[in-house]
Amino acid sequence: MDRDIPDNKQPPPAPGTADTDTGAIEASGGSDGNIKLWDAVKGSPLRSIPASNPITSGAVHDTILATGHANVPPIANAKDDRLADFRAALSRVLADLAIQIVRDGEGATKLVTVNVEGAVSDASAKIIARTICESPLVKTAIAGEDANWGRIVMAIGRADQPVRREMIGVRFGELWAARNGMISTAYDEAAMSAYMKQTELEISVIVGPGSGRARMYTCDLTKRYIEINGDYRS
Repeated sequence: MDRDIPDNKQPPPAPGTADTDTGAIEASGGSDGNIKLWDAVKGSPLRSIPASNPITSGAVHDTILATGHANVPPIANAKDDRLADFRAALSRVLADLAIQIVRDGEGATKLVTVNVEGAVSDASAKIIARTICESPLVKTAIAGEDANWGRIVMAIGRADQPVRREMIGVRFGELWAARNGMISTAYDEAAMSAYMKQTELEISVIVGPGSGRARMYTCDLTKRYIEINGDYRS
């Protein structure tokens, strides 16, 4: 799925691309981790499914197939009213698949949703979210059930995006670890430790007053991941 697709260009046929038998809609995987939906008639992007990042190296075997063999009249053109329903249904399926890929990460024990808000743009928010998700220090802290917000702030800085340091906030679930660039006055170590034992976690960060936002899914990085890949032989 490691293919870059320029904006407003019809995606070329490739592994990781799915389409209907009428060619009305296509889904393709991009190198940014998103699953993109395309209008194959107009060659224009429709929307992107939230990115997933189980590990920093993607597998080349992740493929989406749509046979188009359902026993219903085909969608012949982009103006067909049924296309909106199809797009919505396909979006739900792809979003579910993105999360399943993360859950199935090698050695993974936790599914983590990372939300970024307040960035200067959605693109900037996505870079920050990806940097957090790809940080080995963040991922290993999650494996150790440690709400190490300092590592998250470190990852925000490493993203090299415009942020307002005095506005940075980090929240685990509904528990604030940091607010307005400082440790939260409501920080509760016992409550935070209990939350981190859950198998599904949500980390939300605020980086400024902007309207840019992004969501990305990732998993923890455990000793089991090293065992699986260290013992593997081709």
